[in-house]
Amino acid sequence: MADISSPAPATAGALSGRLALVTGASRGIGAATAKALAAAGAHVILVARTSGGLEAVEEEIHAAGGHATIAPLDLVDGESIGRLAQAIAGRWNALDILVLNAAMLGTLAAVPAVDAKEFSRVMTLNVLAQQALVAAFDPLLRASPDARVIALTTGVAAAPRAYWGAYGASKAALEVLVSAYGQEVAKISRIRTHIVNPGATRTAMRAKAYPGEDPKTVKEPESVATTLLDLVTADHPDGYRLDLAK
Repeated sequence: MADISSPAPATAGALSGRLALVTGASRGIGAATAKALAAAGAHVILVARTSGGLEAVEEEIHAAGGHATIAPLDLVDGESIGRLAQAIAGRWNALDILVLNAAMLGTLAAVPAVDAKEFSRVMTLNVLAQQALVAAFDPLLRASPDARVIALTTGVAAAPRAYWGAYGASKAALEVLVSAYGQEVAKISRIRTHIVNPGATRTAMRAKAYPGEDPKTVKEPESVATTLLDLVTADHPDGYRLDLAK
């Protein structure tokens, strides 16, 4: 079970006193975003499968004067998501920022050649687990005076590309789910949903998809994190979309 403890007093900043949860927070865009949110004053719940990576990010946040709590869990386990939500609700009154970053690329293959078992795993993490997160944290998000739900997507969700069908389909489904949720709660809460395509970024997933690419030719995760921080501190309307690939 995740180690949930009460937050220390928030550091000064735009997000002082606010609670954020970032999935896939052990590396890449998730880790960079968690550190950026913490630097702005938020207490950040760090979620990922690997406790070692989470602990390293948590240590960096604490060393910089920020506040974070690790929550190692496998998001494909729906019951774990529910238990995490209950644990957080027992310590905090609201969740202000939910960053849906965790995802699985899967094997790039022609649609007829997509492995059914792997496709099921991709859809489970990229779609079903994301819906489970929104459902589990909906009460805490509604309790926030200004909640944001940010879903990380990909350009191939809107512009299909050969061999990217499985991953693109999962992200297209995620976009629809999050956008529909935003419309459902727009008039009965202060929740706003945003969709962000980070574009080419120096991550492990990018390296897997483009093994021959020089990683120095694409932007670092910290660049995306800075943009996401600006997004949650600005007054954008529900449904606002940001494409960093343009």
